[in-house]
Amino acid sequence: MLSLFERWAKSAALEVQEYVRLTMAAFRGIVTPPFYRHDIVEQFDIIGVGSLTVVLLSGLFTGAALAAQSGMTLDQFGARPVVGRLVSASMIKELGPVLTALMLTGRIGSGIAAELGSMMVTDQINALRALGTDPVRKLVVPRILAGIFMTPVLTVIADAVGITGGWVVARYQLQVNSGLYWSSVVKGLYLQDVWVGLIKPFVFGFIIVTVACHVGLRTSGGTAGVGRSTTLSVVAGSVAVIAADYFVMQILIALLY
Repeated sequence: MLSLFERWAKSAALEVQEYVRLTMAAFRGIVTPPFYRHDIVEQFDIIGVGSLTVVLLSGLFTGAALAAQSGMTLDQFGARPVVGRLVSASMIKELGPVLTALMLTGRIGSGIAAELGSMMVTDQINALRALGTDPVRKLVVPRILAGIFMTPVLTVIADAVGITGGWVVARYQLQVNSGLYWSSVVKGLYLQDVWVGLIKPFVFGFIIVTVACHVGLRTSGGTAGVGRSTTLSVVAGSVAVIAADYFVMQILIALLY
């Protein structure tokens, strides 16, 4: 009889193996025909344009809250005018990419897991195979491409809106001159920081979509299984994003700084 830990370890190893197999199959689908261009464009619209509202709102209020709280702290050192430097560096290097990824995990990750999970329990995936269509090329590849390329775009938008929200608070609540704020924003940024803020979202987008697709395609147990997969997708995707943020940051620090 296997112990509880051995059963857990065996199950975890199987999930990792299946995740790697799905990822490798998706990479083959990206570079070899057939290509489902209509599905790719549709997913770009769903993941990119469809997530714009939640990203705008989260970025705006994150920047505003960051400016308000950091302004109170900087007052203790008489450094209120440099609030723009703190807001810009925090948003571009850390908060913008991570919060955007977490918002997408909640919105996109759960949706992908629920959609693919429903297709699994209703045998639509098997029907695709019976018709000679590869489910990975048809369903997974368009979502991965959309996640990889739209997450950085949404992150840049969140950064810009967050810094603007910080300016509103700095100007009208902290009474910081607008020119002083924006000059501080520019002075607080370095080229390495911009690269960090642009590279992270590519990794996060890949992680969010591949985890959601893997969980969705492993769904079983009817509608209850779809609910479990949706929850698991959000939890696993969020933890993976936060863990990847640390490791990617360590790699980028070693390479760029």
